[in-house]
Amino acid sequence: MFRTACASLFALVVALFALSAAAAYPEKPVRLIVPFSAGGATDVLARALANKLEQALGANIIVDNRGGAGGTLGAGVAARTPPDGYTLMLTSPSYTFTPTIYGKKLPYDALKDFTPITIMASVPHVLVVHPSMPVKNYGQLRALARKHPGEILFSSGGKGSNIHLSTELFTYEAKIKLLHVPYKGGGPGQIALMSGEVQVMLPAITPALPFIKSGRMRALAVTSKERSPALPKLPTLNESGLPGFDKAYWAGLFAPAGVPQPILDHIYKSAVQALGNPEIVKWLNAQGARPVGNPPAEFQAFVRSEIAAWRKLIREMGL
Repeated sequence: MFRTACASLFALVVALFALSAAAAYPEKPVRLIVPFSAGGATDVLARALANKLEQALGANIIVDNRGGAGGTLGAGVAARTPPDGYTLMLTSPSYTFTPTIYGKKLPYDALKDFTPITIMASVPHVLVVHPSMPVKNYGQLRALARKHPGEILFSSGGKGSNIHLSTELFTYEAKIKLLHVPYKGGGPGQIALMSGEVQVMLPAITPALPFIKSGRMRALAVTSKERSPALPKLPTLNESGLPGFDKAYWAGLFAPAGVPQPILDHIYKSAVQALGNPEIVKWLNAQGARPVGNPPAEFQAFVRSEIAAWRKLIREMGL
């Protein structure tokens, strides 16, 4: 009976401490880990959203790029931080690929070590090539790739990254073979494309848009079912001869597991408030993206389903 009473008292003390911490939150800057290098889609979105998010949250947000290994290095850092709400992570769909790609080598458990909060934004990918490539559309690229299997190079943000797996899925469904060249982030991957080190890439529209408009990349198609308002003249892959292809990049906000619920609630409400800001909505739309802000339970179910779906796809593709 004494042990039971002590256990109950301890639980009460812990609960009161959590409530006290939540009431005072935030008292210091919040670190937002981006597990990718600067210049990629996640980094661009993080820096654009940080200002409005910190206004809603009531604390400064420090974006901390921790790129490498398809986002797993930065996620590993985030997983080991105290669950106090002062470290968050903004990551990409690679979070749902890497459990299958890396298996037991993953430095965290994707289903147990993080709490999904919300998807901040979603944006289609865009199929781009170096301007020197003798192709102007998806059909011509497919024909060239089938004539030269394994000779055309594509860049990604690293093994297991969003660009890597999205491109592998694209080549699988298009029945072509391209050679993967991994870089330490989507930004370096884009630089490699523009310098001619590689010939093909499938980045999110947002970071690629300025280079498409300047002519340093040639866009062939977008990966969404409908055309992007940011590139309205560009056809979809569906229109171009690859029916059913519909894959989008998303930026998801996570916290280390164990953050008190009142703090998680405050972070989620702040995120939704930031995404509703007219300036952010306008900016996202101009970048071909859309704000999301789905509830934590919905995002958690989505993450679980995506991990299962990609596990099946990765095995089918033989990666």
